[in-house]
Amino acid sequence: MVLEGLGKSLRDVIAHIGSSSVVDEDLVREISKELQRALLQADVNVQLVLEITNRIQERALNEKPPAGKSSKDHVISIIHKEMVSLLDNGEGLAMKPQTIMMVGLYGQGKTTTTGKLALFLSKKGFSVGLIGADVYRPGALDQLQQLGAKINVEVYGEPGNKNAAQIVKNGKAKFSDKKIVIVDTSGRHALEDDLIQELKDIAEASRPDERVLVLDSQVGQQAGPQAEAFNKAVGVTGVILTKMDGTAKGGGALSAVAKTDARIIFIGTGEHIRDLEPFNADRFISRLLGMGDLASLVQMAKEEIDDEEAMEQLARNMISGRFTLSDMYQQMAAVSKMGPLQKVMSMIPGFSNMEDKINYEESQKRLAMYKVIMDSMTKEEKDEPNLIKGKRIERVAIGAGVSTHEVRGLLKQYNQSKKMMSSIGKDRKMRKQLMKQMGNMDLDSLQDSQ
Repeated sequence: MVLEGLGKSLRDVIAHIGSSSVVDEDLVREISKELQRALLQADVNVQLVLEITNRIQERALNEKPPAGKSSKDHVISIIHKEMVSLLDNGEGLAMKPQTIMMVGLYGQGKTTTTGKLALFLSKKGFSVGLIGADVYRPGALDQLQQLGAKINVEVYGEPGNKNAAQIVKNGKAKFSDKKIVIVDTSGRHALEDDLIQELKDIAEASRPDERVLVLDSQVGQQAGPQAEAFNKAVGVTGVILTKMDGTAKGGGALSAVAKTDARIIFIGTGEHIRDLEPFNADRFISRLLGMGDLASLVQMAKEEIDDEEAMEQLARNMISGRFTLSDMYQQMAAVSKMGPLQKVMSMIPGFSNMEDKINYEESQKRLAMYKVIMDSMTKEEKDEPNLIKGKRIERVAIGAGVSTHEVRGLLKQYNQSKKMMSSIGKDRKMRKQLMKQMGNMDLDSLQDSQ
C-alpha cells in the first residue's frame, strides 16, 4: 500500500480516539503529538507539520460538533479535512483530446510513466500515440517501443536523429488522427541551459496542452524545489510522483509539491504497467485513515471488468448482501483483474485496519485454490452452497486435488464473506457511495434487490 507506514500510524491515531472514553484537552494534545510524530516520520516538512497539527488542535478544542455527530466523529472529521487541505491542489488531468509533454530529470521513471499514462488513457477510450523524443539516452526509444507493444499503442521515433523538435513535429503529423499524443523528452542529471532550451523547442513544435513533470518520490522534500525549478523553466502544469509504494519519503514529496501549487495528477504505485493512480487528496487521505475508497474501487472495477452485466451484478451483490458461490467466483475473478489484493483491500472501509493480520501473499494463493475448488462444483452446488455436505465435499475435494479440510475452508470463507456483504448492504452511507458510482446502471433495480 502507498505510504503504508504513515497510514498505519494515522489509523492508530483514529483507533486511539475511538477507544477513548471522552474527548477532552488531554486527548486532543495526545493525538496532536501522535500526528506530529507520524507526519515527521513520513518526511513531511516540520513547519507544515506544526501548522496542520496546531489547526487540528485549535479546531478540536473550540469547535462544537454539528447536530447528530459525536465529539469523536467530529475530531476524526477535522483530522481528515486538515490532512486533505495539506495535499489538495486542484483537479486532475482532464479527460479530453490533447497533447501531453513529459519532462523530468534523468532516472526519475519518465519513460516508464509515459507508458503507464498511455495505458490509462487508452482504457478511457482514447486513441493514443507516443513520440520518442529522448535523443540522448541509449535505448530510450527501444524502451518506449517495447512499452507501446505491450499496451497496443503506436510509437513514433527516428533512430539516429538528434533533432528532438523535428522528431516531435514529424510525430505530430504522423499522429494527426490520434485523440491524445504523449511526447517523451530527454532528461539530464540537472536542469541545465541546454535541456531547458531543448524543452522550449519541443514545446514550440508540439504546442502541448499539458507539461507534466515526472518526479521520483524518493527525493522527498526536494521534490518541491525541483517542481518550482521546472515550472520556472518550462511552465509545468501537472506532476506525477513515481515510486510512491516503496519510500518513506513519499509524504515529504507529496506535501512539498502540493505546497508549490503544482497539480499532482497521478502517483506511481508499483512497477506494473497498470500501477498509475489518479491523485485525489480526499480519496487518498480516506484510504490512509482506514476509511476506504469505494468510489475508486468501483471505478477500477468498471475499467478492468469488460462484462458490464457482471459488473452490475457485482454492485447488486455488494448492496444487497445476498450472493452465492457463483457470485463469489465472479467477484474473485474480478479482484484478480484489479491488481494486488492489498491494493484492492485498502479501498474497502475497515479492511486496512486488519493489514497486520492478513498475509496477502498467502491470501492470493488461497484465492487461486478456491477458484480451482469451485471449478469442481456443479452449477447447482454453486447456486445453493447449503447443498455441499458430506459426500459432496469429498467429491469436490477429489476433483480439485485438495483435501476436504480445504473445501470446508472455502465454505467457511464464503459464509464470512456473505456476512460482510450483508453488513455493507445495511450501511446506508456505503450503499449511497456505491450507488453514486454506478453511473448509467439501473439504480432502481439495485435498490429493489435489497
